[in-house]
Amino acid sequence: MKKYLVSLTDEELQFLHRLTAAGKASVLKVTHARILLKADQADGGPAWPDERIAEAFEVGLSTVARLRQRFVEQGLEAALSRKKQERPSRTRKLDGRAEARLIALACSAPPEGRKEWSLRLLADRLVELEIVDAVSDETVRRVLKKTNSSRG
Repeated sequence: MKKYLVSLTDEELQFLHRLTAAGKASVLKVTHARILLKADQADGGPAWPDERIAEAFEVGLSTVARLRQRFVEQGLEAALSRKKQERPSRTRKLDGRAEARLIALACSAPPEGRKEWSLRLLADRLVELEIVDAVSDETVRRVLKKTNSSRG
């Protein structure tokens, strides 16, 4: 016996049918909508078993089970969207203040004997100035790209 039973209301059914027919949503959202439609057990819904749903939509059994659980516990919107991370995978090396310092540094005159700043020079200077303990030149590149800053 399934622990989490999906019973869609008429409004939810209409919304999911419109979502799957429109083709304007992300693939993940549409797939989750289709899974919920097949798992529906209210008033003559298909009530497919999890194994059949997983096979039909090429997802894992645990995906179907988690989707059922999220729908029952948190509602339709939570079931259709990606689960938000409780905490980021890693903390940002450069916060807003450090990014501002980096941009100011990149816009300043380059070091003696250099024509312009390199990403590695900027990263090394951030460490010298004790803005961060360590930072890669790739992180510096991403910040400068994000802000559309010119290093020259």
